[in-house]
Amino acid sequence: MSEDTSPESENTLNHLKDEKSPYLLQHRDNPVDWYPWGEEAFQKAKDENKPIFLSIGYSTCHWCHVMSRESFQDPEIGQLINQVFVPVKVDREERPDIDSIYMTVCQMITGSGGWPLTIIMTPDLKPFFAGTYFPKDTGPRGTGLRDLILNVHELWENQEGELLKSADELTVSLEKISQGKPGDSLPPEIITQTYHSLQENFDQQYAGFGTNQKFPTPHHLLFLLRYWKQTGETEALNMIQETLKAMRKGGIYDRIGFGFHRYTVDQQWIIPHFEKMLYDQALLAMAYTEAYQATGETEYRETAEEVLEYILRDMRSPEGGFYSAEDADSEGEEGKFYLWTAEEIQDLLGPEDGALFQTVYSISPEGNFKDEARGIKTGKNILHRTKTWDEISAELEIPSDQLWWKMEHAREVLFPAREARIHPGKDDKILTDWNGLVITALSIAGRVFGREDYLVAAGEAVDFIMTHLHSQGRLKHRWREGESAIEGNLDDYAYLIWGLLELYQATFQAEYLKAALKLNQTLTKHFWDNEEGGYYFTPDHAPQILVRQKEAYDTALPSGNSVQQMNLERLYLLTGENNFRETSESLEKYFSPTMKQTPAAFTMFLSAIMFQTSPSFEVTILGEKDSLDTQGMLKALQKEYLPQVVLVLKSSSDDLIKELIPSLENKTMVGNQATAYVCGDGTCQAPVNTPEELINLLK
Repeated sequence: MSEDTSPESENTLNHLKDEKSPYLLQHRDNPVDWYPWGEEAFQKAKDENKPIFLSIGYSTCHWCHVMSRESFQDPEIGQLINQVFVPVKVDREERPDIDSIYMTVCQMITGSGGWPLTIIMTPDLKPFFAGTYFPKDTGPRGTGLRDLILNVHELWENQEGELLKSADELTVSLEKISQGKPGDSLPPEIITQTYHSLQENFDQQYAGFGTNQKFPTPHHLLFLLRYWKQTGETEALNMIQETLKAMRKGGIYDRIGFGFHRYTVDQQWIIPHFEKMLYDQALLAMAYTEAYQATGETEYRETAEEVLEYILRDMRSPEGGFYSAEDADSEGEEGKFYLWTAEEIQDLLGPEDGALFQTVYSISPEGNFKDEARGIKTGKNILHRTKTWDEISAELEIPSDQLWWKMEHAREVLFPAREARIHPGKDDKILTDWNGLVITALSIAGRVFGREDYLVAAGEAVDFIMTHLHSQGRLKHRWREGESAIEGNLDDYAYLIWGLLELYQATFQAEYLKAALKLNQTLTKHFWDNEEGGYYFTPDHAPQILVRQKEAYDTALPSGNSVQQMNLERLYLLTGENNFRETSESLEKYFSPTMKQTPAAFTMFLSAIMFQTSPSFEVTILGEKDSLDTQGMLKALQKEYLPQVVLVLKSSSDDLIKELIPSLENKTMVGNQATAYVCGDGTCQAPVNTPEELINLLK
C-alpha cells in the first residue's frame, strides 16, 4: 500500500475503516467522510437530498495521491465536501464496472478521461458533472476544487430541477451507447485497414504509437505479429521490433529490478510515470515471448524472462496468487526509489565502472529528471540507453558481450543498494482477471523457453484462484487478507479461460481444459445476451448499476469480449463443438458496426478474427508425453511462431482428454511411434511421424 494504514483512533476514521481495498484504506483517516459504494451512502443522499461526490482512483496512481494531499487531507475542503455532498470512494480495480460507466460519462462530457475521476451525481446515481484531477484552488492548473464545490452547491440549491434534467439526459445517452444493434459479419478488408491505421499512427522517429505520451499497448503488437505472419508484410515486423527495442532501451523499463513502468510522459520513452501494473508485465511478457519465437532475437527472450523474474520475485504472494501493482511514489515523491545521482553510481561502482555505467545509461551530474512543480533538473537520473548495444560497443571499442557482462555486474551491485531504500507501496490485493493474464504469460513462456518453473508457478496461481476465488462454478473478482469479494466480471472469466487454455497446451493436464470449458458454461449462462448477442460486463446475478454495459474496444487492457472471441475460436478448434463457432459469429456481428468505425481500437478482437478467417489448425499428437519421439515433436512446435495452431496431446493413460474431445477416439498411433494429426477447415491431413513432416504440414 502506498500510504500508512496502521490503526488510528476510531473517532478519527471515516466509513472506509472496515474496507479491504488498499486504495480505500489510504483515505480512511481523511477529514472527508468517505463512504464505500453501497446503499448506506445512497440512502443518506436521498434522506438529506444531497448530491453524491464520487471519487474513483487506484492505490498506485500518482495524481490520486496529489489530489489527496492537496484537498482530501485538508480539513477545510473536507468540511465543505461533507456539508454539500455525500462523498463516496471507489477503487477502480475492485469495481471496474463502476469505473467504466462513469469514465464513459467523463469522456462524453469533457472529451477525455483519467484518474482520479471526479463525478457529481444525483442520489439515484445519475451523473451531471464529470472531471478528473482538480487542484485545491483555482489557478493556472484550472478550476479549483473549493470553487467547484461552492458552484455545485449554489446550483443544487437554486437550479436542482435543471441539474436533474441534465442527469436524466446524460443517462439516456449512456444507455443508448450501451445498447448496440448487431450488424453483418466484418468485411475481410478490415484487417488490412487496421494495419494501415496503425502504420499511420506509428512514430517513425521513436517507435510506438502516437506522438505525445507513450503507452505500451501490447495488444497492438500482438495484432501486428499475427498480421506479419499472415501476410509477410515486413513493415509490420519492423514496427514491432522498433517498438520492443525502444521500450527496452527507454526509461519505461526498470533495468535494475526489471519490469515495465506504466507509461512515459514524453515521446522518447524516457520519463515514466513510475507505477508498475501487473497486467502490463503479463501482456508485455507475452509480446516479447512471441517476438522471440518469430525472430529468434535473444534480447526479446531476455526481456520476457526478466519481466517474469520481477513478477515471481516481487509480485507473488506466499499462497501463489499475484499482487496488483507497485506505486509510483515513495516517501511522498514520485520515482524516488528508481532514480540515481551520478555520485551514488560512482560511490557504488568505483571510478572506472561508474564512468562506463554513466555513459551507457545516460547519467549526468545535473540529472535528466525534472522537479514536477518547478520544471528544473534535480540531479537525479532515469536510467536509459540512447543507442543499441552494438552502437555503444563500437563507440567505446568494447566487445558487445563484454560490455553486457560489465553492465550486468554493475546491476548486481546496484540492485541490493536500491533494495535498501524505502520501497514504493504495494497494492497487495489479488484480482482474478489480472492473475489470468499472468497465468497466460507464464504458460506461453514456459512452453516456448522450456521453463518448467514458469509452468509450476502458473499452476499454483490456478490452484489459488480455484481455492479462494471460485465457488459453485462462479468466480469472485478480488481476494485480500483472507476475504474474497465482488462478483466476477467478464474479464475475470475471459482472462482466466485464456490462461487455462494456454496452460493446458503447455502441460497437457486435461484438468485445465475441463476447467476452461466449465467456466465458459458459466459465462454463457450469466453474461451472454440471448436477444442481441455479446457479453455483458457484469453477470445477471450481480447488483446492477445505472446501465449494464457491453464493450469490445481495448484500453490498456484487451476487452473481455475480445479475449472471449479468441477463446471461442480456439475452443471450437479444440473440441469441434459448433456452439463455440456459432457464439463467436454472433459476437462478431454484434460488435461489427462499432468496429467498422474505428477498427484500430479493437486489435485484440481482430486478432481473433484473423484466427477465424486464416487457415487455423488443431494439431493432435498421440504418444507418451515424456517419450523421446513425442518430445521431439513438441520441441519442434515450440520453436516455431504458430499463432494459428492449437495443440492436443493424447496419451494412453489420459482418459479425461478423450472424454472432453470425443473425436480423439478416431485417431490412432501409426507404426507404434508418436503420431501427429493436423486438422483444419473441416479436413485432416494424413498422419505423420516426424517433427520435420509436422512442421512442413503447418508451413
